[in-house]
Amino acid sequence: MTELRNVSFTFPGGVQALSNVSEVFPEGRVTAVLGPNGAGKTTLFRCILGFCPKYTGSILYNGTDLRTLSPAALAKKVAYIPQQGARHSGLTLRDFVTLGSVRTLSLTGVPGPRQREAASGAIRLLSLEALENRPVRTLSGGERQLALIARALCQQSDVLLMDEPDASLDPAHAGRVLSAAAMLAEQGHTVILSTHRPEYAARYATDVLLLKAGTVLSSGETAGIMTGDSLSRLYDTEMRVSHVGGELFIR
Repeated sequence: MTELRNVSFTFPGGVQALSNVSEVFPEGRVTAVLGPNGAGKTTLFRCILGFCPKYTGSILYNGTDLRTLSPAALAKKVAYIPQQGARHSGLTLRDFVTLGSVRTLSLTGVPGPRQREAASGAIRLLSLEALENRPVRTLSGGERQLALIARALCQQSDVLLMDEPDASLDPAHAGRVLSAAAMLAEQGHTVILSTHRPEYAARYATDVLLLKAGTVLSSGETAGIMTGDSLSRLYDTEMRVSHVGGELFIR
């Protein structure tokens, strides 16, 4: 379990990005973080990753304060999947994915059978076998995003942070990426992702955190949180939510 307790962060100059954010992210769940631009979503991720260490409050993983961990130890707990990265990499997909296992090597080590098998397992899990010998830069945006997820799996971390994994993707590729996120949660990972598409959160996330102006507007299971009233308050524009055949539709 990953838990935030009264986390606040202020940038130099006095701009407060987060204010007393408390939230629990259970394992085996997908939590979508929704909010308008400037809501604090990226800052929240950066605090969890240790990039903004001067926050107040606590971020815990199974009771351990993440600020007490070295970067290598933190990498064992949390893996980061950036938004549309690796587009210029000349590595093959297999070599790129294998890079995720570098924390299991010594400083002078090279990937061995253990690392290669981890890469093969991640490639199989995400059905990327047909692409494993292609340079990453030749892949589509959705394929590169799946490659980033596979590399994160090689890191063998329990918590996966995904920064707008659907950004710039067409609906088919976004659906494939978000379906992969849901599958990984079913296998026991804690998946926390940000998105600007509430309809994707409604379809793929088990839980939702609504963040506005650095504070938690509401959070909980998706069906209970994704209402027209809550989304209208979040985005300051009228939004309607309907339930059809057990699914949420937003307009």
